[in-house]
Amino acid sequence: MSGADSTASAVAELRSRLDGDVEDDTRRRAEYSSDASNYRVVPRAVVFPRSDEDVAATLATGREHGLPVTARGAGTSVAGNAIGPGLVLDFSRHLNRIVDLDPDSRTALVQPGVVLSTLQRTAAEHGLRFGPDPSTQDRCTVGGMLGNNACGPRAVTWGRTADNARSLRILDGGGAERILANSLSAVPGLDGFVAANLATLRTELGRFDRQASGFSLEHLLPERGHSVAKAFVGTEGTCGLILDATVDLVPVPTATALAVLGYPDMPTAADDVPALTAGHPLAVEGIDARLVEVVRQHKGAASVPDMPRGGGWLFVETAGATTEEAMDAAARLCRSSAAVDTRVVPTGPESAALWRIRADGVGLSGRTRAGTPAWPGWEDAAVPQHRLGRYLREFDTLMGEHGVDGVLYGHFGDGCVHVRLDFPFDRAPQRFREFLVDAATLVAAHGGSMSGEHGDGRARSELLPLMYSPAALSAFAGFKALFDPAEVLNPGVVVDPAAVDADLRVPAAVPVSPVGGLALAEDRGDLSIAAHRCVGIGKCRADSGDFMCPSYRATRDEKDSTRGRARVLQETINGTLVTGGFASDELADSLDLCLSCKACATDCPAGVDMASYKSEVLHRRYRHRLRPPSHYTLGQLSRWTALASRIPALVNAAAAVSPLRRGGLRLAGLDPRRDVPPLARQSFRRWWRRRPPTTTGREVLLWVDTFTDGFTPGVARAAVTLLESAGYRVTVTERRTCCGLTWITTGQLDGARRQLAATLDQLAPHVDAGLTVVALEPSCAAVLRSDSTELLPDDPRSGRVAAATRTLAEFLTDATTPDGAAWQPRDLRGVEVVVQPHCHHHAVLGFRTDRALLDRTGATVHQLSGCCGLAGNFGMERGHHDVSVAVAANSLLPALTGRPDAILLADGFSCRTQSAQLAGRFGVHLAELLVDDATRGPTIEP
Repeated sequence: MSGADSTASAVAELRSRLDGDVEDDTRRRAEYSSDASNYRVVPRAVVFPRSDEDVAATLATGREHGLPVTARGAGTSVAGNAIGPGLVLDFSRHLNRIVDLDPDSRTALVQPGVVLSTLQRTAAEHGLRFGPDPSTQDRCTVGGMLGNNACGPRAVTWGRTADNARSLRILDGGGAERILANSLSAVPGLDGFVAANLATLRTELGRFDRQASGFSLEHLLPERGHSVAKAFVGTEGTCGLILDATVDLVPVPTATALAVLGYPDMPTAADDVPALTAGHPLAVEGIDARLVEVVRQHKGAASVPDMPRGGGWLFVETAGATTEEAMDAAARLCRSSAAVDTRVVPTGPESAALWRIRADGVGLSGRTRAGTPAWPGWEDAAVPQHRLGRYLREFDTLMGEHGVDGVLYGHFGDGCVHVRLDFPFDRAPQRFREFLVDAATLVAAHGGSMSGEHGDGRARSELLPLMYSPAALSAFAGFKALFDPAEVLNPGVVVDPAAVDADLRVPAAVPVSPVGGLALAEDRGDLSIAAHRCVGIGKCRADSGDFMCPSYRATRDEKDSTRGRARVLQETINGTLVTGGFASDELADSLDLCLSCKACATDCPAGVDMASYKSEVLHRRYRHRLRPPSHYTLGQLSRWTALASRIPALVNAAAAVSPLRRGGLRLAGLDPRRDVPPLARQSFRRWWRRRPPTTTGREVLLWVDTFTDGFTPGVARAAVTLLESAGYRVTVTERRTCCGLTWITTGQLDGARRQLAATLDQLAPHVDAGLTVVALEPSCAAVLRSDSTELLPDDPRSGRVAAATRTLAEFLTDATTPDGAAWQPRDLRGVEVVVQPHCHHHAVLGFRTDRALLDRTGATVHQLSGCCGLAGNFGMERGHHDVSVAVAANSLLPALTGRPDAILLADGFSCRTQSAQLAGRFGVHLAELLVDDATRGPTIEP
C-alpha cells in the first residue's frame, strides 16, 4: 500500500472510531507543519481527541498503518519537538480540563491540554500556584511542559516541571496504559535497566539543575526515590502519551518585590549570580540592554520604566511576609551586590511592565540590532552558574568568529541563557550546522547542557554525542525501547535523531518580489520575509489581555490564529504543499476570518502584521480580476457615502423596509441580519458650509473622514466646539477626503493609493503651513500615520502628513489656552465610563495618551481589551456575522451588560455601530464626552 493510500485508510478508520476530529486537508497540515522552531515537517493528518479512548485509537491506528504519532499542546516548542511526519495529536482543543484540585494535599490532576495560566488562576483561588512558569504560560499547556521539562524564572526556587510532577497516567508506544510514580515495577524491565546502568546514571546525569539535554534518568536512582514519573518528564513525547498528570502546587508568596541591578555587561552580571542566589531569591533573570532597546523601539519609550545605569541587568525577585519585608530583602540584596546601579520596585504595574520585557523576550529577540531576523536553534543552553560569566565571554567570542549576532537574556539564577541568532539561512545555511557544533562543544567544555529547559528536539539531538558518552546515549535508547519498542512516538528526536540541518523551514522559502502593493519596507519588500517573521511563539493564542487575535479567541481554532495564517501563507509562497498561489482556496479560507484589526502588528513580539499581509494577498489575487461584491460596496464605501449623503432621507427610508434592506444587503455581499447604519440628516461638510466662520485663535486642521462626515457629523461638531473653547480656530479641507481604509482592507491597493494621493493633495498644503492635523476616526488616523508611507513610500508628503497627524487626545494633551496655560478637561468625577479602544488605535497610535487624559477628568474608567468584532467591513460581510458576535461577546458585550448605567466611550465608528446593533447602546466619541453638558446633547446624532 502506498503512503497516500495508507494515510487515506488510516484517516477513514480514525473518523469511524473517534469522537474527536480528524483533518487531513492541506490547509490544516500547513498550519501544523511547524511549531516555534526553525523546522518544517508536514504531517499526514491532525487529530483533535476528545477522550482517552480517542488517544488510544489514534495510537493504535498509527501503529497499524506505519504512521508515527506526535503529541502537541500549544505548539510553542522552539526545538522542533511538536511536529512530526505522521499523525499530530492536538491535546489543547478538548483535553484541557482541570479534573481536580486539592488544596489540602496541594496537588492538581490535569489533562495534558490545560493551559498553564488557567491552572494558575484556579490554584490562586486557594493561595497556591504551579511552581515553574515559562514566559509562554498564557498559552503553553501542562502536557507540553511535562514533555520538555519546562522551567521559567522561578525554577531557581521551585524547580523544573520534573521536580513538581507527582504521578503520570500515560499510554506507552504499544498502547498499554501505565501509571508512573515512584515504582520501577510500573514498566516491565525497568528495574533491570536501572541496575545495568547505575554507574552512567550516577556520573553523567543530574550534574546540575538545568541539565535538560537527553533524558533525566537520574530520577530512577534509588537515592532519588525511583521516580519514574520524574524520569519520564522531558522525554519530549518519544516514550508515551500523557493522559493526565498529578502535579504539586506551592504556596503563593504573601508579598514580593523586584530588585533591578545594573552592570557594565551581561558577563559581569553573570559573575555576580552565585553571591545573589545565596540569599535564596525567587528569581534571578538576566536582561541585555539591547533587548530593552528593542522593547522601546517596538512599543514606545513609555513601555519601559526607569532602569538603573548599565549595559545589562539582573531582575531579582524577593519575597516576604509583607511588602515592606520583601522590599527590605531586595534592598539588602542590592547592597551586597557588585552592581554599578540598582533600583527596588514593589510589586505592581511598574514591576509588571519590567517582567513583560522578559516575557516578550522570545519574540522581541527575533530581530538583531541591525533589524535582520534572528532565529532559534541555540536557544536555551545552560551551564553551572559559577561558570556562567566565563561561558558568556567565550560565547561572545564564538559569535564573532562565526559572524552571527543575537540578544541575550535568560534564567541566570540557573545558568540558563536564551539567545536567537541571525543565521544566514538565505545565503549560507551550512553555517547553521557549523555554529551549532562549535557551540555544543563550548557548552560541553563548561560542563553544561545544550538544552536548559526546552528539550533537544530536532535542533540539538544529533549533537548529543558531543555532550554524552556512548554509554549514556545507549541508556537513552534503552529507556525509550522499554516504552516504545516499535519507535512509533515522535521519531527523529533524542534517540536515532534527524540531522540538525534537515527540514529547515526558512532556507526553503521562495522570495516574493513587489508587484505594486505594500512597500513592506522593514522586510525588503518581500512578502516571504514578512511571512517568516512568524517564528511560531503563539502569543496570538494567549489569554493575555491583549487585542490579538480576536478571531482565535472566538473560535479557538489554530486556523484563525495569526500563527496559523502565517504558516498557510508561508506554505502558499513555498508552493510545495499549498498550490495555486495567492488564488488558492486554502489561503482564502485561512485569511477569511482575519478582521484586519492590526493588533498583531503590536501585540505579536515578532511584529507580524497580518492585516497588511492580507491586503497584499487580496491585492495580488484580485488585481485586474472580478472581485467579491463586498469589495465594490463596503470596499469603496467613500464613493457610495458621498452619493447617498445627497439623499439621506430616501436612503434611510429604504433601509428601514426590511425586505429591501435584506435584499440589498445580500446583493452587496453583506449579511442580511445586519442593520444599515443610518445616514445623518445633514452631513458635517454641509453644516460647516452654512456655519459662520471663526476668525480668531490659533489655526488647526480638523480632518473629517468619510464615516464622521456622512454618518456621525455630531462627533465633528463636538470637536469644533471643544477646540474653539480651547482658543483654536478650526479649518477643514476644501474638498471631501478619504484615507482609503476600506480600499486597503479589501486589497484594492491601487485605488487606495489614488484615494490617499488625493487626500495628501488636500492635507499637505496645511501641514506645510505649519498646521496640525487632528483626526477623529482612529482607523483613519492610523492610515495616515502608518499605511500611507507603506503605500506611497516615494511621496515625501506622506511622511510629513504622518508626522503632523494627531488624535484628539494627543492634541489636547499638548494644547494650551490663549493665555499659555495647559488645557484642562472638564470634571467628570462621579461619571462611570466603559472605554472600547479601537483596534487600530491600540495597534498603531497607542491608547496611553487617551487613558491619561481620561484619568485627568476624574471619571471612573473601565478600559476594555479586545476587538469589538465589527472591525470596519469585516462584521458586515456575509459569512462573518457569527464570528463578529462571538468576538464582541469576549469583552464588549459583557462589559455593557455588567455596567448598564455607564457611558460607552468608543472613538471608532465601527465600535459604536457594533454596540448599537448588538446591545442597543449608543456610544459617544471623546469629543462628545468632553464638551460641556449644554452643548453635548445636540451633537450626538444617530
